[in-house]
Parts: sequence; C-alpha cells; structure tokens
Amino acid sequence: MLVLDFINVGNGDSTLVREMENGEQKFAMLVDCGHDSLVRDDHPQELDPRSRRIYAGDFLKKQGVARLDKVLLTHFHRDHIGGLGRVLESVAAEELLATYVPPAGAGLLEPDGDNGLPKAARNAVRCLELYAGALRENPGRVERMTELPGTRMERFQLTDSLTMDVLFGEAALYRRQREVYDALFRGERNSYDLLHWAKCMNISSLRQRLYYHGKEIVLGGDFYAHMWETASATPCDILKAPHHASLSSTTRKLLKMLQPETVVVSVAAGRPDERPHPYIVSLMREFAEDVHFTDAVAIPGLVNPVFHESVHIEIE
Repeated sequence: MLVLDFINVGNGDSTLVREMENGEQKFAMLVDCGHDSLVRDDHPQELDPRSRRIYAGDFLKKQGVARLDKVLLTHFHRDHIGGLGRVLESVAAEELLATYVPPAGAGLLEPDGDNGLPKAARNAVRCLELYAGALRENPGRVERMTELPGTRMERFQLTDSLTMDVLFGEAALYRRQREVYDALFRGERNSYDLLHWAKCMNISSLRQRLYYHGKEIVLGGDFYAHMWETASATPCDILKAPHHASLSSTTRKLLKMLQPETVVVSVAAGRPDERPHPYIVSLMREFAEDVHFTDAVAIPGLVNPVFHESVHIEIE
C-alpha cells in the first residue's frame, strides 16, 4: 500500500510518501520540508486554537518514521527547505536529492550582515543559508547527497512497485543557480545576480510523477502553469497543486491535460495574498471530484475549514 501524507506545515510544502507492507514501512521519502516557522514573519497572525499545523520533523516522529530513504528538495525557497533542520534532527536520511549541493566545508552565510543587499537579495541568501545550515548543523544525518543536473528527466525505481520521474525546468536555470550559489560561498555578493535569481526560483522548481499499481500522482512543486502546458502534462489520478493554488499556478488548459480525480493544495489558512485563489479553487472543482487543503482554509461559499495534521491518502 502506498501512503501519502500532505503535511499541514502551514506555509509551504512537505509531502511524506511511504510504501507499507503488512503494517511495516518498506520505503519512505519526504518531498520538501516546509517552512522554519508555523507562522510566517512577513504576515504574522494568531493561530486558530483548533489549528493542527505541525513541523514536518515533528510529524515524522509522531508517525514513527525513524529513517527516510530519500529527501527530495524541489527548490530552495524558505517554505520548502526551512524545515530541513528539524527533519534531520528527527530522522536520518539515506540520500538527499537536490539541484544544488553546497561545497564541502561551506562556511556561514550572513544574509543580514552589513552587505547593502536589497530585501529580495537578502532573502535569497537567507534561503540558501537555511539549507546549508541544516546540513552543517546535523553532520552525518544524510548518508549521501546527490546533485541533479537538470539536463534531462530523471527516473528512479524506488521500490519494485513504485517509480518516480523527476521533471525539470530549463537546463540553463540550474547552471545559473550553481554560478550564483557558488559565488555566495566564495564570499561574493552581487545584488543584480541575486535579485534576478530570486525571480527564477519558482520556475526552477522540480516536479515529480509517481507511478504505483496503475495510479499516477503528480507533485507540482511551485512551477507556474503556463510553463507546464506541454507533453509532460499527461493525465494523473492525484495532483498536488503547484504554487499553493495561486492565480498563476493552474489554468483550465493544464487541468484538462492532467485530468486529476483528486487535488491537494498545500497552503496556510488566512494568507493575505490570495493563496489559494478563489477562482483557481473553483476551476479545480470543475475538474476534480475531491479538492483538499492541508490547512483549515475558509473561503465563504466555497471552502469550509477542516482541521487536520495532513491530507492522508492510501492507495492499494
């Protein structure tokens, strides 16, 4: 049985994929790790006392997951990699997959140091430091790190029954990412390069397609819809909606191509930036029998809040 938990990390994404056999974990993979805070500092709010938001690391402990076969990072925004430190404090991982691996012995980056960088550039540095810092502060918790070059689709035979395709954006994105990040670790801080890279991070996001006993699950990362309406968007059974169901995340054309029966939106309730966007939610409901939200999203006349730690789906 394949067990999917789209974890309620509040802002961000974190998806636990497990194959179970006779009640025992046969394989476990975590795709992204959520934010480093359950309430974002750029739009703080009081949590509903009924809230069941949980850090990905704490969710793993509650589920009795002591070891992950793989951790896959789709890209390096804070709401996807900020929780990596807590994850590695909770579990060991055999392999980490990402499109950039920090150099051995990489030193501390100081995003808020006296560097004259504009806010967006500092945020790009902060995201990289959260990632590199989690690895630096938890030595030995990841057995090996694999850098995905992004030049072609990668296929992984995860178990006898579970296969995963990893899809990328344009190959030039990952070459540029390496140039920008390597320069940071050399102590170089170029505002122009960092600002431009900050605008490219979502379109560098990885997407995954999982195959299990005739079922197909698509994890959309933060990839924008208009860049995804290609031959790779073939029908699936379950879709993790891209980019928290923002207005740019999904189109009628993309949903017609994917034809999902179930859609899961990983998003915090009460976001002030229209994520999820009511129009996109309405559009998804035209195509999918079931639309679920990780957090207790409330949109009058459209979505009633549901309080849970994860959207839990089992596939025989």
